[in-house]
Amino acid sequence: MNYRDTATWLKQQLPLIPSFGIILGTGLGNMADIYPVLAEFPYKDIPGFVQSTAPSHKGRLVLVEISGEPVLVMQGRFHYYEGYKMSEVVFPTRVMAALGVQALIVTNAAGSLREELSPGTIVQITDHINFMGANPLIGENDDNLGERFPSMNGQYDPEHRRICDELAKEMSIETRHGIYIGVTGPSLETRAECAFFAQIGADLVGMSTVPEVIAARHAGMKVLAYSIVTNYSNLFHDLPHSQDEIQANAAIAAKNLRTLLERFIATIG
Repeated sequence: MNYRDTATWLKQQLPLIPSFGIILGTGLGNMADIYPVLAEFPYKDIPGFVQSTAPSHKGRLVLVEISGEPVLVMQGRFHYYEGYKMSEVVFPTRVMAALGVQALIVTNAAGSLREELSPGTIVQITDHINFMGANPLIGENDDNLGERFPSMNGQYDPEHRRICDELAKEMSIETRHGIYIGVTGPSLETRAECAFFAQIGADLVGMSTVPEVIAARHAGMKVLAYSIVTNYSNLFHDLPHSQDEIQANAAIAAKNLRTLLERFIATIG
């Protein structure tokens, strides 16, 4: 299935064409449930979409209204560790680009590589390290999307980041900045790996986001991304991680992040 065909199919189903896209990560899927729903589609019903198998990922595409703007929300994403090809992981991002979405907001749950970034902290991603051993742009370039060698300088839009920082300050919502390293998973990182990641400049580690951001920037979309710290990496403890822990900590910060993104959409919409 070609992403352009899927975009055409969605245009025929949607009552409004979205101005924004949001990808919701682990533990954050409920963020879209409080908004007026204009249309919704289980992934299984969307041509070309695969299925999300990660815990807490609802697996549906929802058009909602946020701050008066139509926003296309992915309640759950696709991961490389699920066995999907990179082209399948970023397929929804390319569909959004073909629909005309100009601004993409990406969220995730991440482990902290810095003691000062404690669980529950909202971190604006300022840069990333692709440690997945793959890139969604490998293969024949699609000139309809973007150039062969897209720049990844300022891939997290500086103006959108600045606006969000100012809004967070106005609303007394504490956010931090950090560099995200994307790994394949699904096994969690060893202590030696975490020490290495911290040494090369990463502040957060997770198993998503990087492919979608690369694909979005290739297609000319402006990207804003936030992590919610859900656990300390095992640099700081010897305890096993659990999905219950990760989802509980995501819920702590989700309300503040949702409020911040609402104001952001209202400001630039």
